[in-house]
Amino acid sequence: MKTTLYTLSALIAFAANSLLCRMALAQGYIDAWNFTIIRLLSGAVCLAIIMLLYTNTTKRNGTFNSEILKDTGSWRSSISLLVYALCFSIAYIELDTGTGALILFSAVQLTMIGWGIYNKEQLSLLQWLAFISAFAGFVYLMLPSAAIPSLFGATLMAISGIAWGVYSIRGKACVSPLRTSAFNFIRSLVALPILLIIGMGYIKSIRIEGVLLACASGAIASGIGYSIWYTAMPRLKSTQAAVVQLCVPVLAAIAGVVFLSEQLTVQFIVASSVILGAVLVFTLNKKQFAKQG
Repeated sequence: MKTTLYTLSALIAFAANSLLCRMALAQGYIDAWNFTIIRLLSGAVCLAIIMLLYTNTTKRNGTFNSEILKDTGSWRSSISLLVYALCFSIAYIELDTGTGALILFSAVQLTMIGWGIYNKEQLSLLQWLAFISAFAGFVYLMLPSAAIPSLFGATLMAISGIAWGVYSIRGKACVSPLRTSAFNFIRSLVALPILLIIGMGYIKSIRIEGVLLACASGAIASGIGYSIWYTAMPRLKSTQAAVVQLCVPVLAAIAGVVFLSEQLTVQFIVASSVILGAVLVFTLNKKQFAKQG
């Protein structure tokens, strides 16, 4: 039950992130460089504050576990996070929503499922059929809004998807999701000087709405959301963690209908039903839940 709750909470955070990015970048409230700067910085600050409060509270209560002090993230994870966030923001402006989502989630699926198979995670025939059905539903959902992408934008979005897949996989080994995520975000700030130099050229076009949306994306949807995802990852197989992320476009579309008054279509209802149903079939397989607590 905890695994399901953590996973669902993380997926909702991912969908919220998608919505916040769309509102900030597609509306031109802020450029990709400064959005990434604020996103990473606000995520690092938010997680650092929560980590310090949590550490002080547990020390006062006598429940502090010194073993978690060893868990300080890694440079590989931080670089993956930085590459994902930066490439995603730049590519988002270059591509339309449907095309970007198709490339991003295809790269994520290939990376994480490929890693799972490499590590001898076995999928049943039913799971393969469920995955194919879910992915087909995802393509059906995104294809109408897709267009022929630019090579530059497509390459960046593919790199972003691979980087996110790597970042997710590396979460399987973490002991303290909060500390790991906090240090990963903090380390990613090593690129801040370079990003600031480039971002200064766009600073005049930034609006307060863009800053607030970037802060919300960084602190809540990314910082807290990724910590929750790292709580779920050790309980999931890589293949399962990959497939459940196909629900994110569905959740993002629902949020768009609710908060942005976007149109609810028959195609969306059909595609969403196929995706959610197939993901449910995939995750209910006994082999997949063998590692869950």
